[in-house]
Amino acid sequence: MPPQSPIPWFDEFVGVAYRYYDLRMNVVPLFADRKESASLWYDIVHQWIDPLIKIRFLETGDKYWFIMGSDSQRPDTNLSFFKELSKSENYERFKKGHSGEAYLRFGTYAEKSLGDVKKDAVCNCTHEAEDHDEGDGDVCLFNKCNCTKFSSFQVNLLKKKKTVTDIKFLKDVKSDPLVWNCINANKLVCD
Repeated sequence: MPPQSPIPWFDEFVGVAYRYYDLRMNVVPLFADRKESASLWYDIVHQWIDPLIKIRFLETGDKYWFIMGSDSQRPDTNLSFFKELSKSENYERFKKGHSGEAYLRFGTYAEKSLGDVKKDAVCNCTHEAEDHDEGDGDVCLFNKCNCTKFSSFQVNLLKKKKTVTDIKFLKDVKSDPLVWNCINANKLVCD
C-alpha cells in the first residue's frame, strides 16, 4: 500500500484566473459555486498565514500544474490545491509580471447564454450580444463569423484576499517539496 499524504489535496475547482489591475497581480482559483468558494476560503485559506502560503507552477510542455498550499493555524483543516491547466496568454502575462508577489483570491466562474446577458456583453467570438440573432439559435449575424451560438462567461471575485510572496515557476518535480508531495500523493504523471 503506497504511503498516504499527510495533507489532503483538492482539485475540484474550475481553473485559475489572473487579474492585473490591482496593486499586485491576482491569482484566483475559480469555482462553479459561490457557496463552496466562500466556505473553502473561510474554513481553509483564512487560517493560512500569509508569508507561509506557497504557489508553485510546474511547467510541462504546453500545460502547467497549479499547486498551492500552506501550513495552517488549524492543522486539522489543512488542505492543498492542485490543477493541471493549459498555458494561456494570461498565464504567461502573470509569469512575466508578478514581481515575486500576488494577491490570492477565490472567485466564481459561470457560463452565460444570450438570455443571461445584457446587449453589450461580448461573446467568445468577440462580437456583442446584440450582434447575435435571438430567434435563430443565437447565431452571430456577422458574415465572416462562424459562431453558431452566443457563449460568454462571468467571473466574480470574493473580497477577501491574502498576500503571497512565495511564488515559483518550476520545470523539475524534485526541486520543491510541495510539488513533490502533490505529484506523489496524487499519482500524477508529468512529462
